[in-house]
Amino acid sequence: MALSHDEKEPATLIRYLLRRAGGWLLMIVAATNITYFLAWGYLDPRNNYVGRRPPLSAEEIDQLLEPRNLSASMPLVERWWNWFSGIILRWDWGVSPVNDSVNDQVAYRMWVSAELVLGATIIATILGVAIGVWTASRQYKLADRIGQATSIITMNIPLPVAALGIVLIAISINQAVGQRLFFVTGSGSPGVTGFFPVLIDVLQHLLLPTIALVFVQYSNYHFLQRSLLLDNINADFVRTARAKGLTKAQAVRKHALRPSLIPVATQVAFSIPGIFTGAILTESIFGWNGMGQYFIQTINNNDIHGVVATAAFTAVLTAIGAVLSDAAVVVLDPRVRVS
Repeated sequence: MALSHDEKEPATLIRYLLRRAGGWLLMIVAATNITYFLAWGYLDPRNNYVGRRPPLSAEEIDQLLEPRNLSASMPLVERWWNWFSGIILRWDWGVSPVNDSVNDQVAYRMWVSAELVLGATIIATILGVAIGVWTASRQYKLADRIGQATSIITMNIPLPVAALGIVLIAISINQAVGQRLFFVTGSGSPGVTGFFPVLIDVLQHLLLPTIALVFVQYSNYHFLQRSLLLDNINADFVRTARAKGLTKAQAVRKHALRPSLIPVATQVAFSIPGIFTGAILTESIFGWNGMGQYFIQTINNNDIHGVVATAAFTAVLTAIGAVLSDAAVVVLDPRVRVS
């Protein structure tokens, strides 16, 4: 019995996304291996032991680095194979020059960053799109001018300045109420147990950096959504819908909004990797030990395995963003679903 078009559509979409994911998997493997060789060309793990007192000889340093697969006395191809086979067979991404497990570091830090970055990105996207739709529907009116002026101001305030202002306001509130409602640094307090106490503690630590990130991010989505929606409001298909009797709000909601959301969804999806590893200033200001901090530390410490793991993590997020972007386009654009 032949399947109907509606029955074929989900299966076709799944096959398409699986093919895309397979292609990205190959690119992740290739990019990660290339990064490994590039890292060995620019980083030297022996620098971690230079200047120690008492000083270590070259032989002593090699004796420390060789069990960690970081000794330059071993051929590069042998080092690469030991590292690559460890990932394939044991999912072991190696250790740092001071013997810290890369797996443990990434496993901890990616969730710390996820708590901060994902929530802020979702809020900034929803807020920016909502303001973009609101102002585009009221082009050149007072609401549009106020919205644009506000976004221009927030866009041009550096993150450290915005974060400092938010911190000062939070400290003033804490002092006014006589107790600590907001935590300025760290992602959690030690010794807190129980579901609700832990949840409240996380929210108290999370609120300030989230506000700081949303404050500087939402304006990009506002201006992008406003510009795209204005283009579609004046398109022929929207004018045709208006001529058939739809109000302006109905024509915008049913016809103009969907195609204008596609570039925004694509930008958000592909910005995920940069947000994770690029939130260095936010993590530094608020004392969050996330992937941004780890990325800087691995470079400063000549941690080749850590650098490569961070690059692989970014590549995986890029692939996830690409697949999410494809899925968003399929959902938002009926023409793609038909094709």
